[in-house]
Amino acid sequence: MSDASAPSPAADISKLTKVQKFAIFLIMMGPEAAAQILKCLDEHELEVITSEMAKQSLVSVDVQVAILREFADVAVQASTSVRGGNEFAQQTLEKALGSIKAGVVINRLQPTRTPVGALEKVVDLDPRQIFNLVKQEQPQTIALITSYLPAEKASELLSMMKEEQRDQVVERLATLSPTPVEVVEKMVEVLLSKLSAKPSRALNSTGGLKAAADVLNALDKNLSKGILSAIEERNPDLGTSIRKKMFTFEDLVQIDISGLQKVMREVDIRDLAVALKTASDQLKKVLFAAISRRAAETVQEEMTFLGAIKLKEVEAAQMRIIDVVRRLETEGEIELDAGKENPEGVGFAT
Repeated sequence: MSDASAPSPAADISKLTKVQKFAIFLIMMGPEAAAQILKCLDEHELEVITSEMAKQSLVSVDVQVAILREFADVAVQASTSVRGGNEFAQQTLEKALGSIKAGVVINRLQPTRTPVGALEKVVDLDPRQIFNLVKQEQPQTIALITSYLPAEKASELLSMMKEEQRDQVVERLATLSPTPVEVVEKMVEVLLSKLSAKPSRALNSTGGLKAAADVLNALDKNLSKGILSAIEERNPDLGTSIRKKMFTFEDLVQIDISGLQKVMREVDIRDLAVALKTASDQLKKVLFAAISRRAAETVQEEMTFLGAIKLKEVEAAQMRIIDVVRRLETEGEIELDAGKENPEGVGFAT
C-alpha cells in the first residue's frame, strides 16, 4: 500500500513555472539535444533558460516522470536522477553558441566574482598603489587580488612587475581555485592593515583560465606573448589552455583554409588592407591564400597607397575582423582550433 502522505509527482511540479519545467526538460534531454533547441531561442530567452538550468542541481525521478507526462503525455520511468547545474549550463551553451558567445552569456548570468566587500578599498586604488601594496606578497596572493580587478587595471598592475614575478602571477591566476573564506579573510586583514583599514565582510576567490586570458589580451602584445611563452615552457598544458581562451588578430593562422575563406568573404577590402599593416608575413601569406589572386592584388595595392596610418586605426580594423570570426564561430560556421596553424606554402584561391 502506498504512503498517502507522500506527495505525488504532480504536486512536486505544481509550484514550478513553465520556464523551470522547460529548463528541467532540457537537462533531461542532455547537452547535444538541448543545444539544438537552444539554437532556436533569442538571446534573452537563452539567458532566462540557462539561468534556470544552472539552478537545478538535482532533478528527482518523480519530477522527471511528471514533466515528461506534461510535455509528451507519455509516462516514462526514468532510471536515474539527472544533474544540471553550472557545468551543464556551460557545456550546453558552448555546444549551442560556441565558446566565445557562451562565455559572454554565462558571465552575465553568473558573475565571476562575489561583491568584493573588504577588498573594495584595494580594488579601488590605482594600479601603482596596488602594486606597492602587494609587490612583496606571494604570487598566489597577488593572483587572488588580480582576479578581482578589471582586465585593463590588472594588465597595468602586471606590467609593473619583474618578468619572473609576472609570469608566476599569471600562472597562479590561471589555476586559481576556490579558497576557504577563512583564508581569504586573513589575507584581506593583513593587506588592509597596511592601509590602516579593517575588513568589512568575507570574500570568495575567483580566477581561472578566462581571467588569465583577459589579462593577457589587455597587456601589450609583446609582453603578453612573452608571459605566455614562459608559462608554456614551465607548464605546456596550462599554456595551451590559456591560449585557447585568447584570440588575437595573429591567431587567424589557427583557422583552416575553408574557415578563413568564409571569414574573408565577409571582410571589407579596406579593413583587411589596414589590418594587415602590422601583421606578420606568415599571417599575410595565410590570408592572401584565403582570397582570390585578384582580391589579394587589390589588397596589396590598397596597402601601398594607405601611407602613414595611426595604430589605433589598424587595431580597430583588426577588431572588426575578429568580430566577424567570433560571429561565425558562434553560428557554428567555423571552428577555432588553437595551436594548429595553416601549413606553409598554401596557394592562392581561385
